[in-house]
Amino acid sequence: MTNGSETVFSKIIRREIPATIVYEDDLALAFRDINPQAPVHILVIPKQVIPTIADATAADQSLLGHLLLVAAKVAKQENLDQGYRLVINCGPQGGQTVYHLHIHVLGGRSMHWPPG
Repeated sequence: MTNGSETVFSKIIRREIPATIVYEDDLALAFRDINPQAPVHILVIPKQVIPTIADATAADQSLLGHLLLVAAKVAKQENLDQGYRLVINCGPQGGQTVYHLHIHVLGGRSMHWPPG
């Protein structure tokens, strides 16, 4: 685990590592996952570093809402009309591997429950 100050996502934001970016605004960036778990697998990240969802505070409320709206916009852009799944992993037992908050947008196939 890192403190969230420097991750691979920070390098993608600064364009030091290439990524297939599908959406960007002043607050967020969305790009294709390099290890997709579904036909459509996009990560939506804030440009501001928040290591985990557990580290978010009331001051982050507007940004967190914005990220969900970006996820929905990206899903529409990707024609996921039949549905999709949003996932936020938190901490080691939650499966988080990059300590920069991110939302997985997964779609293009039927999702099953329970997920894991």
